Amino acid sequence: MLELFAQIEEAVATIRQAWDVTPRAGLILGTGLGSLAEQIDVAAALDYAEIPHFPTSTATSHRGRLVCGTLNGLPVVAMEGRFHQYEGYPLKQITLPVRVMKGLGADVLCVSQAVGGMNPYYNAGDVMVIDDHINLMGDNPLVGINDDRLGPRFPDMSAPYDPKLIEVGLEIARRENFVAHKGVTVAVTGPCLETRAEYRFLRMIGADVVGMSTVPEVIVAVHCGMRVFGVSVVTDMCLPDALEPANVDEIIATAVSAEPKLRSLFEGVLAHLAQASD
Repeated sequence: MLELFAQIEEAVATIRQAWDVTPRAGLILGTGLGSLAEQIDVAAALDYAEIPHFPTSTATSHRGRLVCGTLNGLPVVAMEGRFHQYEGYPLKQITLPVRVMKGLGADVLCVSQAVGGMNPYYNAGDVMVIDDHINLMGDNPLVGINDDRLGPRFPDMSAPYDPKLIEVGLEIARRENFVAHKGVTVAVTGPCLETRAEYRFLRMIGADVVGMSTVPEVIVAVHCGMRVFGVSVVTDMCLPDALEPANVDEIIATAVSAEPKLRSLFEGVLAHLAQASD
Protein backbone atom coordinates (compact mmCIF):
# COMPACT_ATOMS: atom_id res chain seq x y z
CA MET A 1 0.00 0.00 0.00
CA LEU A 2 2.97 2.31 0.37
CA GLU A 3 2.88 3.25 -3.34
CA LEU A 4 -0.72 4.49 -3.11
CA PHE A 5 -0.03 7.87 -1.50
CA ALA A 6 2.03 9.12 -4.45
CA GLN A 7 -0.48 7.70 -6.95
CA ILE A 8 -3.34 9.49 -5.19
CA GLU A 9 -1.46 12.79 -5.19
CA GLU A 10 -0.68 12.48 -8.90
CA ALA A 11 -4.29 11.67 -9.82
CA VAL A 12 -5.63 14.50 -7.62
CA ALA A 13 -3.22 16.98 -9.21
CA THR A 14 -4.40 15.99 -12.69
CA ILE A 15 -8.07 16.40 -11.78
CA ARG A 16 -7.35 19.74 -10.07
CA GLN A 17 -6.02 21.10 -13.35
CA ALA A 18 -9.51 20.66 -14.84
CA TRP A 19 -11.64 21.33 -11.74
CA ASP A 20 -10.36 23.24 -8.73
CA VAL A 21 -13.36 22.73 -6.42
CA THR A 22 -13.61 20.68 -3.24
CA PRO A 23 -16.36 18.05 -3.62
CA ARG A 24 -18.58 17.23 -0.69
CA ALA A 25 -19.44 13.77 -1.97
CA GLY A 26 -18.20 11.11 -4.35
CA LEU A 27 -20.60 8.99 -6.41
CA ILE A 28 -20.01 5.55 -7.94
CA LEU A 29 -22.62 4.64 -10.57
CA GLY A 30 -22.92 0.96 -11.43
CA THR A 31 -24.36 -1.11 -14.29
CA GLY A 32 -27.15 0.68 -16.13
CA LEU A 33 -27.12 3.53 -13.63
CA GLY A 34 -24.70 5.95 -15.27
CA SER A 35 -27.49 8.24 -16.54
CA LEU A 36 -27.61 9.86 -13.12
CA ALA A 37 -24.46 11.67 -14.22
CA GLU A 38 -26.65 13.55 -16.72
CA GLN A 39 -28.31 15.31 -13.78
CA ILE A 40 -24.97 16.82 -12.74
CA ASP A 41 -24.22 20.40 -13.72
CA VAL A 42 -20.91 19.40 -15.28
CA ALA A 43 -17.87 21.63 -14.87
CA ALA A 44 -15.34 19.05 -16.09
CA ALA A 45 -15.31 15.47 -17.33
CA LEU A 46 -12.22 13.31 -17.69
CA ASP A 47 -11.97 9.92 -19.35
CA TYR A 48 -10.35 7.41 -17.03
CA ALA A 49 -7.47 7.12 -19.49
CA GLU A 50 -6.62 10.78 -18.77
CA ILE A 51 -6.19 10.20 -15.03
CA PRO A 52 -2.91 8.66 -13.84
CA HIS A 53 -3.18 5.14 -12.40
CA PHE A 54 -6.91 4.76 -13.17
CA PRO A 55 -7.76 1.45 -14.86
CA THR A 56 -9.98 1.24 -17.96
CA SER A 57 -13.57 0.15 -17.43
CA THR A 58 -14.46 -2.81 -19.68
CA ALA A 59 -17.84 -3.74 -18.17
CA THR A 60 -21.01 -3.57 -20.25
CA SER A 61 -22.85 -0.18 -19.98
CA HIS A 62 -19.99 1.47 -18.06
CA ARG A 63 -19.00 4.65 -19.91
CA GLY A 64 -15.68 5.17 -18.14
CA ARG A 65 -15.26 8.82 -17.16
CA LEU A 66 -15.04 10.99 -14.06
CA VAL A 67 -17.65 13.75 -13.95
CA CYS A 68 -17.06 16.83 -11.77
CA GLY A 69 -19.71 19.45 -11.00
CA THR A 70 -22.72 20.12 -8.80
CA LEU A 71 -25.84 18.11 -8.06
CA ASN A 72 -28.61 19.78 -6.09
CA GLY A 73 -26.17 22.61 -5.45
CA LEU A 74 -23.63 20.29 -3.83
CA PRO A 75 -20.16 19.86 -5.38
CA VAL A 76 -19.70 16.21 -6.36
CA VAL A 77 -17.34 13.99 -8.29
CA ALA A 78 -18.94 10.97 -9.96
CA MET A 79 -17.59 7.79 -11.48
CA GLU A 80 -19.64 7.04 -14.57
CA GLY A 81 -18.75 3.37 -14.57
CA ARG A 82 -16.55 1.42 -12.16
CA PHE A 83 -13.97 -1.37 -12.14
CA HIS A 84 -14.36 -4.99 -11.07
CA GLN A 85 -12.17 -7.77 -9.81
CA TYR A 86 -13.37 -10.00 -12.67
CA GLU A 87 -11.81 -7.57 -15.17
CA GLY A 88 -8.44 -8.67 -13.81
CA TYR A 89 -7.62 -5.61 -11.71
CA PRO A 90 -6.29 -5.93 -8.14
CA LEU A 91 -8.54 -4.49 -5.45
CA LYS A 92 -6.01 -1.76 -4.60
CA GLN A 93 -6.34 -0.43 -8.14
CA ILE A 94 -10.11 -0.90 -8.28
CA THR A 95 -10.52 1.19 -5.13
CA LEU A 96 -7.95 3.88 -5.97
CA PRO A 97 -10.69 6.28 -7.22
CA VAL A 98 -12.28 6.25 -3.77
CA ARG A 99 -9.01 7.40 -2.24
CA VAL A 100 -8.73 10.04 -4.96
CA MET A 101 -12.23 11.29 -4.09
CA LYS A 102 -11.11 11.56 -0.48
CA GLY A 103 -7.92 13.30 -1.62
CA LEU A 104 -10.04 15.86 -3.47
CA GLY A 105 -11.89 16.56 -0.21
CA ALA A 106 -15.04 14.40 -0.38
CA ASP A 107 -16.16 13.10 3.01
CA VAL A 108 -19.19 11.08 1.83
CA LEU A 109 -19.35 8.20 -0.66
CA CYS A 110 -22.64 7.35 -2.40
CA VAL A 111 -22.34 4.03 -4.20
CA SER A 112 -24.78 2.07 -6.35
CA GLN A 113 -24.74 -1.44 -7.74
CA ALA A 114 -26.86 -3.77 -9.85
CA VAL A 115 -27.55 -7.01 -7.97
CA GLY A 116 -29.42 -10.28 -8.05
CA GLY A 117 -32.21 -10.55 -5.49
CA MET A 118 -32.24 -13.59 -3.20
CA ASN A 119 -34.74 -12.37 -0.61
CA PRO A 120 -38.12 -13.77 -1.73
CA TYR A 121 -39.86 -10.59 -0.55
CA TYR A 122 -37.97 -8.55 -3.14
CA ASN A 123 -38.91 -8.03 -6.80
CA ALA A 124 -36.91 -7.12 -9.89
CA GLY A 125 -36.81 -3.33 -10.13
CA ASP A 126 -36.82 -2.82 -6.35
CA VAL A 127 -34.08 -0.90 -4.61
CA MET A 128 -32.37 -1.88 -1.38
CA VAL A 129 -30.59 0.56 0.89
CA ILE A 130 -27.49 -1.31 2.04
CA ASP A 131 -27.32 -1.84 5.79
CA ASP A 132 -24.36 -4.25 5.87
CA HIS A 133 -22.25 -6.47 3.65
CA ILE A 134 -20.42 -9.79 3.40
CA ASN A 135 -17.09 -10.02 1.57
CA LEU A 136 -16.66 -13.30 -0.31
CA MET A 137 -14.29 -11.99 -2.96
CA GLY A 138 -11.32 -13.86 -1.51
CA ASP A 139 -9.33 -10.64 -1.08
CA ASN A 140 -9.32 -7.32 0.73
CA PRO A 141 -8.01 -3.98 -0.61
CA LEU A 142 -6.25 -3.28 2.71
CA VAL A 143 -3.96 -6.32 2.55
CA GLY A 144 -0.30 -5.28 2.73
CA ILE A 145 1.78 -2.82 4.70
CA ASN A 146 -0.57 -0.13 6.03
CA ASP A 147 0.12 3.53 5.27
CA ASP A 148 -1.09 5.45 8.31
CA ARG A 149 -1.46 8.57 6.15
CA LEU A 150 -4.37 6.83 4.41
CA GLY A 151 -6.11 5.22 7.37
CA PRO A 152 -5.72 2.90 10.39
CA ARG A 153 -4.30 -0.61 10.26
CA PHE A 154 -7.52 -2.13 11.64
CA PRO A 155 -10.54 -0.02 10.60
CA ASP A 156 -13.73 -0.67 12.54
CA MET A 157 -16.52 -2.17 10.41
CA SER A 158 -19.34 -2.26 12.96
CA ALA A 159 -21.33 0.24 10.87
CA PRO A 160 -19.73 0.66 7.42
CA TYR A 161 -22.93 2.22 6.02
CA ASP A 162 -23.88 5.42 7.83
CA PRO A 163 -27.02 4.80 9.96
CA LYS A 164 -28.24 8.38 9.64
CA LEU A 165 -27.95 8.35 5.84
CA ILE A 166 -29.74 4.98 5.73
CA GLU A 167 -32.68 6.52 7.58
CA VAL A 168 -32.64 9.55 5.29
CA GLY A 169 -32.76 7.25 2.26
CA LEU A 170 -35.65 5.18 3.60
CA GLU A 171 -37.60 8.33 4.46
CA ILE A 172 -37.08 9.62 0.90
CA ALA A 173 -38.53 6.37 -0.48
CA ARG A 174 -41.57 6.65 1.80
CA ARG A 175 -42.10 10.25 0.73
CA GLU A 176 -41.72 9.40 -2.97
CA ASN A 177 -43.95 6.32 -2.53
CA PHE A 178 -41.68 3.59 -3.87
CA VAL A 179 -40.41 0.38 -2.26
CA ALA A 180 -36.96 0.58 -0.66
CA HIS A 181 -35.80 -2.38 1.37
CA LYS A 182 -32.99 -2.34 3.92
CA GLY A 183 -30.69 -5.33 3.79
CA VAL A 184 -27.37 -7.08 3.31
CA THR A 185 -25.35 -7.39 0.10
CA VAL A 186 -22.73 -10.05 -0.52
CA ALA A 187 -19.84 -9.51 -2.94
CA VAL A 188 -18.46 -12.36 -5.06
CA THR A 189 -15.73 -12.27 -7.68
CA GLY A 190 -17.73 -13.26 -10.79
CA PRO A 191 -17.95 -12.95 -13.72
CA CYS A 192 -20.14 -16.06 -13.97
CA LEU A 193 -23.44 -15.85 -12.17
CA GLU A 194 -24.13 -18.19 -9.29
CA THR A 195 -25.40 -21.76 -9.28
CA ARG A 196 -28.58 -22.75 -7.47
CA ALA A 197 -26.52 -24.26 -4.66
CA GLU A 198 -24.50 -21.07 -4.32
CA TYR A 199 -27.65 -18.95 -4.10
CA ARG A 200 -28.93 -21.21 -1.34
CA PHE A 201 -25.64 -20.84 0.51
CA LEU A 202 -25.51 -17.04 0.14
CA ARG A 203 -29.07 -16.69 1.36
CA MET A 204 -28.39 -19.03 4.27
CA ILE A 205 -25.45 -16.92 5.51
CA GLY A 206 -27.59 -13.79 5.65
CA ALA A 207 -27.41 -12.04 2.28
CA ASP A 208 -30.46 -10.46 0.65
CA VAL A 209 -28.75 -9.59 -2.65
CA VAL A 210 -25.55 -10.59 -4.46
CA GLY A 211 -23.24 -8.51 -6.63
CA MET A 212 -19.68 -8.29 -7.94
CA SER A 213 -18.67 -4.86 -6.64
CA THR A 214 -19.22 -2.18 -3.97
CA VAL A 215 -17.75 -4.00 -0.96
CA PRO A 216 -14.08 -3.22 -1.80
CA GLU A 217 -14.91 0.45 -2.39
CA VAL A 218 -16.81 0.65 0.90
CA ILE A 219 -13.97 -0.98 2.83
CA VAL A 220 -11.58 1.65 1.48
CA ALA A 221 -14.05 4.47 2.15
CA VAL A 222 -14.30 3.38 5.78
CA HIS A 223 -10.51 3.05 5.95
CA CYS A 224 -10.06 6.66 4.89
CA GLY A 225 -12.82 8.03 7.12
CA MET A 226 -15.70 8.61 4.68
CA ARG A 227 -19.39 8.21 5.50
CA VAL A 228 -21.09 5.76 3.13
CA PHE A 229 -24.56 5.56 1.60
CA GLY A 230 -25.13 2.51 -0.60
CA VAL A 231 -28.02 1.42 -2.81
CA SER A 232 -28.54 -1.88 -4.61
CA VAL A 233 -30.87 -2.09 -7.62
CA VAL A 234 -32.40 -5.57 -7.93
CA THR A 235 -32.13 -6.39 -11.63
CA ASP A 236 -33.21 -10.04 -11.52
CA MET A 237 -34.47 -12.56 -9.00
CA CYS A 238 -32.16 -15.41 -8.03
CA LEU A 239 -34.47 -17.88 -6.32
CA PRO A 240 -32.85 -21.33 -6.60
CA ASP A 241 -36.12 -23.27 -6.84
CA ALA A 242 -37.44 -21.03 -9.62
CA LEU A 243 -34.21 -19.98 -11.32
CA GLU A 244 -34.35 -18.81 -14.92
CA PRO A 245 -31.35 -18.33 -17.25
CA ALA A 246 -29.86 -14.85 -16.90
CA ASN A 247 -30.33 -12.35 -19.73
CA VAL A 248 -27.73 -9.57 -19.54
CA ASP A 249 -29.74 -7.23 -21.78
CA GLU A 250 -32.79 -7.62 -19.53
CA ILE A 251 -30.66 -7.08 -16.44
CA ILE A 252 -29.31 -3.79 -17.83
CA ALA A 253 -32.79 -2.72 -18.96
CA THR A 254 -34.19 -3.35 -15.46
CA ALA A 255 -31.35 -1.32 -13.93
CA VAL A 256 -32.09 1.55 -16.31
CA SER A 257 -35.82 1.43 -15.51
CA ALA A 258 -35.07 1.68 -11.79
CA GLU A 259 -32.75 4.66 -12.26
CA PRO A 260 -35.39 7.28 -11.23
CA LYS A 261 -35.58 5.64 -7.80
CA LEU A 262 -31.81 5.73 -7.46
CA ARG A 263 -31.77 9.35 -8.58
CA SER A 264 -34.38 10.27 -5.95
CA LEU A 265 -32.35 8.57 -3.21
CA PHE A 266 -29.01 10.07 -4.18
CA GLU A 267 -30.41 13.56 -4.80
CA GLY A 268 -32.32 13.43 -1.52
CA VAL A 269 -29.27 12.33 0.46
CA LEU A 270 -27.17 15.04 -1.17
CA ALA A 271 -29.85 17.64 -0.39
CA HIS A 272 -29.74 16.47 3.22
CA LEU A 273 -25.96 16.88 3.27
CA ALA A 274 -26.28 20.36 1.75
CA GLN A 275 -28.76 21.40 4.43
CA ALA A 276 -26.60 19.91 7.18
CA SER A 277 -23.62 21.98 6.00
CA ASP A 278 -25.53 25.27 5.92
